[in-house]
Amino acid sequence: MARYILVCFALILAACKSDPVTLTISGKTMGTTYNITAIDKGAELDAKAVKTAIEATLTLVNGQMSNWDPNSEISVFNAAKSTEPVTISAELAKVMAAANTVHKQSQGQFDVTLGPLIELWGFGARTPESPVPADTDIEAALKITGQLDVLTLTTNPDTMAKTYPDTSVYLAAIAKGYGVDQLAATLHGLGLTDYMVEIGGDLVTAGNNPDGAPWRIGIERPVSGAQKVEEIVKISDLGMATSGDYRNYFEAEGVRYSHVIDAVTGRPISHTTASVTVLAKDAMMADAWATALLALGAERGLKIAEDLDLAVFFILRDTGSNDIAFTTTASSQFKKLQVSP
Repeated sequence: MARYILVCFALILAACKSDPVTLTISGKTMGTTYNITAIDKGAELDAKAVKTAIEATLTLVNGQMSNWDPNSEISVFNAAKSTEPVTISAELAKVMAAANTVHKQSQGQFDVTLGPLIELWGFGARTPESPVPADTDIEAALKITGQLDVLTLTTNPDTMAKTYPDTSVYLAAIAKGYGVDQLAATLHGLGLTDYMVEIGGDLVTAGNNPDGAPWRIGIERPVSGAQKVEEIVKISDLGMATSGDYRNYFEAEGVRYSHVIDAVTGRPISHTTASVTVLAKDAMMADAWATALLALGAERGLKIAEDLDLAVFFILRDTGSNDIAFTTTASSQFKKLQVSP
């Protein structure tokens, strides 16, 4: 799920050792990039030491959650054909429990077992010659998806088991957010209280930006090949994630197929919702809900957002316009968070 968020802030350079120092750290992780901006108020931290701590945290998270690392905990689970319970780390158990919560509350649209359908539709490996899947193949893939039906979790001890040997777990729609939260915890442990952490568009903020004001984040207009801001949001001590259907898709015989798969039908979504942004108490839940609500679409998703008091901003294609145009709608909680003091 591609996520593209523009971060709007002005960097302050330290005038001297006693002045606050803005640390900027970036790199690659989880098949994407990460970026950190943190304000060292006492100018006491060594940037190299901070980066070492960040890299250690990322190594741990990738070793548990990464579907790109064949030796990670989740990849080993996926490769095994056994249906016997497997002991899992407390961290993976936490992420899977959160995934189950969002799965239940999203009418099954958030589903970490959709990998067979995503692969069947060819996203990530599709060529122009790849055919649209046959109905029989879609039905076969659906039989080994549906995380509450094909996975069993237990606690004390933490275990996970497959119902079918070919079931697999893909954490791309929740692990990046979890990684963001772990990096934030690392920064907090170093005594930093003002920062912005971002992995692949999922982010979390704390305190204020280098200007001493709430962090201002731009939500991108969902137009492929362009970078224009649709909305600026003010966030502090919140996680944020955006999911869109406008960068990863293909067309066949005049039909546009999104990479966002409806977990019930096994087919790409066909509604007009192009982008969903979620603000939450942490990046993990923002990440998961952005994916779930994009699959649901604004009509169903807004009702769930209101029922659960979620802060959500939807961007919809205006199908009545001859030009590329959009309309927006937001949940009550999103509007509250954006009211100026």
